[in-house]
Amino acid sequence: MTRARHRAFIAPRLLGSLAVFAAFPAYLAMRGAPSALEVGALAWLIAPILLSWFLSRTGRYESACALSSLAMSALIMAVSIETGGIESFVAVWLIVVPLEAAFSASRRVVVFAAALALSCALLLILIGHFGWLPTPETNPELRTALLAFGVASATLYAAVLAFAADTLARTSVTLLSMEEERYRLLARNMSDVISRHRRNGAVMFISPAAECLLGAPVAQLHGHGLFERVHVADRPAYLTALSEAARGSEASSVEFRLRRDAPGEPRGVHHPVDFIWVEMRCRPLDHAGPTPTGAEQEVVAVMRDVTDRKLQEQALELARSAAERADAAKTRFLATMSHELRTPLNAIIGFSDMLMQEQVLVLNAARRREYAQLINDSGQHLLSVVNGILDMSKMESGNFEITPEPFAPRAALINCCNLLALRARENGIDLSADVPHDLPVVTGDPRAFKQIVLNLVSNAIKFTERGGRVTVSAGVDGPQLVLRITDTGVGIAADDLKRIGDPFFQAGKTYQRRHEGTGLGLSIVKSLVNLHGGEMSIESKLDEGTTVAIALPINFVAAETAGANVTPLSPSRSAQAGQVIQVKKSA
Repeated sequence: MTRARHRAFIAPRLLGSLAVFAAFPAYLAMRGAPSALEVGALAWLIAPILLSWFLSRTGRYESACALSSLAMSALIMAVSIETGGIESFVAVWLIVVPLEAAFSASRRVVVFAAALALSCALLLILIGHFGWLPTPETNPELRTALLAFGVASATLYAAVLAFAADTLARTSVTLLSMEEERYRLLARNMSDVISRHRRNGAVMFISPAAECLLGAPVAQLHGHGLFERVHVADRPAYLTALSEAARGSEASSVEFRLRRDAPGEPRGVHHPVDFIWVEMRCRPLDHAGPTPTGAEQEVVAVMRDVTDRKLQEQALELARSAAERADAAKTRFLATMSHELRTPLNAIIGFSDMLMQEQVLVLNAARRREYAQLINDSGQHLLSVVNGILDMSKMESGNFEITPEPFAPRAALINCCNLLALRARENGIDLSADVPHDLPVVTGDPRAFKQIVLNLVSNAIKFTERGGRVTVSAGVDGPQLVLRITDTGVGIAADDLKRIGDPFFQAGKTYQRRHEGTGLGLSIVKSLVNLHGGEMSIESKLDEGTTVAIALPINFVAAETAGANVTPLSPSRSAQAGQVIQVKKSA
């Protein structure tokens, strides 16, 4: 732009000087021998060429414009005094002085040139008023010719200035377009989204990268369109960050969720809402000039998609929670095993010591049989604890194998109820089975099926008070066999329902009665149900009872869950293996 202005300054002066030199011979032909004043005026026409040389050598554009106005005014003043004052054919050139100064792009130079031209005009009027002017030319034809020459030359020079101004304007527009296109190209090719906001969050500008990020046209994001896509829970943080950036001079950062449209999603059709995590850094907008008093401070923001990082953070948090649960499970395991293993071992050692001291204690046959029975019961209990731990370890490591084969579920259910009937009678509990005779043959592992039923029924008996009732029922629901074990026991608290089935977890610390156990029963049941591709749900209320529902496929195919035999089935991993575990709680 500076180069264009220099060309616009130099070109008309060189052209004007050359035009005067070219016209001077014709002037001499009409005028005759030149006077000393005319020779001086001709010599003065060399000044524009000197000014052009001064500008090209120093680059001081404003000073060159001021000197040009001063030189032109002096030349016009000198010629006008000798040719009629304010009525001279050259006086019209005073109008050109401020017009030429307008190219300086400096108010000081324009004001100086205008004041200089007005002063020269006023001075010519005063000189003419006081009669200090020389005798004017009396030849009317020559005066007319000179006047026509002055007007034509001034008009021609003004036209040259107009063309120069048009050239400068075109150059300015071209440069501005190039600069805008450069920033537009930069905004289009940036993966980050650049936006300009008011203090209340309204978008004034947003870069085209927002279309790729949100799947929506830029026009829909202007105003409060972007704010409407911010997750409701994150809107206060979004507005707070913009407000703080508008008030202060430092940048602020915030992370929030934005709703993203699916590619090619038709308007008016409801789809699952898809949110992405976005990090936005915002700061006050720096204006080129001073901000007007009372004007609202604007904010410029840069947004980028950080969904992958947030997912990694969530995965790390899940891993940390899983590690904490594993550590808690280990603590519960040690606390439980210290009791469950030590109690039967103490009984075995104590009663065996008493049998070894039979002669000293003088034990009769009935007492010896009683002690032997207690030792056997303690050993059986210890064996069941160890077997439960081993089964759970196999299931969690994915090494527990099931062998599906056709079997009759009704016979298996009746057999399990018969095995536990004695225990139920000893505890004063009514155990009943509601099993239809027309239950279809089920394909599955009969050993695992019996273990599921025995664990659930024994749990129901254990946690049901004397005089209570335990009911085992079965039925068919589509392609599934549904078992329900209902008791009228102590029930399970709503908070404990969420963790039922975790290894070594025992619900309730303040229930009315305490029961021994490792906390592996329901965990083993849940893992066995998962291995069969089934579902387990639990409904319970404190002091009202519990209902456990098991849904197993009637025609189980081992290949469908082959992956489950090699995938650990701990509660933290079962969801990842694609198994469905439903835990329902009543109102």
